[in-house]
Amino acid sequence: MPRYMVERTFPEGLSIPMDKEGAGVCVGVVSQNAARGVTWLHSYVTPDKGQTFCVYDGPSPEAIRVVAQANGLPVDRITEVRVLDPYFYH
Repeated sequence: MPRYMVERTFPEGLSIPMDKEGAGVCVGVVSQNAARGVTWLHSYVTPDKGQTFCVYDGPSPEAIRVVAQANGLPVDRITEVRVLDPYFYH
């Protein structure tokens, strides 16, 4: 399955509480994604919480756009990526 880096901008900052409510939000995103065969692996968040870089496995960029819209999440750019492991060369 292809892997993608999804860049998002949150002008007001991303706010997911570190509690049961925040966990519920994440579970909802994961469930919505599964309906389209998309898996959210993890995300990186800038210190000001204004931008995220999210790693997904999915069948296509379009599937990722569809689930992002269903989850109410912005999408600035979707780039197909592959792992480059610096330890492979040792």
